[in-house]
Amino acid sequence: MNLLITGGRGFIGTNFILNMIDKSEINKLVNFDCCTYAGMYDNLEHLKDHPKYTEVIGSVVNREDLLECFVKYDISHVINFAAESHVDRSISNPRLFFETNSLGVGTLLQVCLDCKTEKVVQIGTDEVYGSLGEEDYASVEWNVLKPRSPYSASKASGDLIALSYFHTYDLDVSVTRSSNNYGPYQYPEKLIPRFITNVLQDQKVPLMGDGSNIRDWIHVSDNCSGIWKVLTMGEAGEIYNIGGGNRKTNKEITLLILDHLGKDESWIETIDHRLGHDFKYALDSGRIKRMLNWKPRKKFEDGLKETVDWYVKNPYWWRRVKTK
Repeated sequence: MNLLITGGRGFIGTNFILNMIDKSEINKLVNFDCCTYAGMYDNLEHLKDHPKYTEVIGSVVNREDLLECFVKYDISHVINFAAESHVDRSISNPRLFFETNSLGVGTLLQVCLDCKTEKVVQIGTDEVYGSLGEEDYASVEWNVLKPRSPYSASKASGDLIALSYFHTYDLDVSVTRSSNNYGPYQYPEKLIPRFITNVLQDQKVPLMGDGSNIRDWIHVSDNCSGIWKVLTMGEAGEIYNIGGGNRKTNKEITLLILDHLGKDESWIETIDHRLGHDFKYALDSGRIKRMLNWKPRKKFEDGLKETVDWYVKNPYWWRRVKTK
């Protein structure tokens, strides 16, 4: 396959490339990225001489950028990681999220259709299912979508656009929806890297409310292995939840990070909830386990400690991108 990765400089895209580039099925891997704030630093510099790897600067909103890339590199397979992804930023600038996560998906899929792409995987999020109550069952793929932020609404739109290209044009498209990812190379505006890097700079960690909000966590390498399964084995028109099965309150995550760094609860600073803060996300990943024989392999406690250690050992990376 000649594989196009959009958004490959971002967190999940970077890890996917690092984990999968040496797969024998891949003949050529093209990283197509517009280098926004979250992807402006080249995490893949060491791959510049790799015989399979090429990087192209461009935007999924720009049809001409995409078409030139598809034709030049004879693209056969596509994974769309490109997205604006931070809920707080979507509240302050929703239009950017609609443009990238909705219009960008439509533009990309039309080029895929025009260029007769063999397989497309649209990367989604568990947030499209909306907020769950404490006793609610985990979300399954056929649940009604109830997004509650501009970010999750724009991602739900992208998923529906992707599936429409399967049903209307018979384009081979699958959708993945993962739970909260963690691991190396995550931009430090998200909870885990922000809390780690705050402590490493002798700053308190900003915990929203009492920290009782619940998230399901998956190590990015496990999400990448699930995405690979969907790319190579997934059925057209199907949705696959990829969850880690690690449901933790934000307070639990905070205390684990502080413990790994030798700190106590005095390092917690309570702040107000974001607007429309969802209480709980949880995914049922039974479908991908049954249909594609996938399962997460990284134990959460081990993965979190490895993640903390990565940020401790790589200050040169996060100090360049740290935001407050």
